[in-house]
Amino acid sequence: MINKQKNSDTAIIVIHEIYGINQHMKDICQLLSAYDFDVICPNLLEQKAPFDYSQEEIAYRNFMGNIGFINALHKIRDLISDIKNEYQKVFVVGFSVGATVAWLCSEEKRVDGIVGYYGSRIRDYVEISPQCPALLFFPQEEKSFNIDQLISTLDKKNVKINKCRGQHGFTDPYSSKHNRESADKTFNEMVNFFLKH
Repeated sequence: MINKQKNSDTAIIVIHEIYGINQHMKDICQLLSAYDFDVICPNLLEQKAPFDYSQEEIAYRNFMGNIGFINALHKIRDLISDIKNEYQKVFVVGFSVGATVAWLCSEEKRVDGIVGYYGSRIRDYVEISPQCPALLFFPQEEKSFNIDQLISTLDKKNVKINKCRGQHGFTDPYSSKHNRESADKTFNEMVNFFLKH
């Protein structure tokens, strides 16, 4: 778990991708902490070392088979319950599978806003109606589904969606999919979202 304390009245829970708490997640937590937010990134995999990008298939099977979205949601809900009384605001941001978990958290009364980066499995939970502001970032295209179709389905109250240049994983500077322009732009938009809400 990463736990960066700044004595803030705002906590941001970061939910990692299938790989676990890798350098990209550490960097995101550090960058958010620089804005004086308290940042918590729980280790949903409960293993010391993250998976390498070359282990994508193994990491995906591990997440889906051993953790899953509903189990991950319960872990994040428990964390929110543990910290809610310490903060005026609690936000959740997730990447890939983490974005889908963040989306599931959007119906929680104790969550003040969620941000999701390329949460492709949100398509399995389109019935969710966020009770808080939700900001979603998707790449221009995904291999396994039609992005524009999903975006039109998610056109709901409280939901803002941006389609960004690049592919799934565009924020990650350690990935071959990195798109610096989209990464910088969406990070700034995410920070402004937290400050606004």
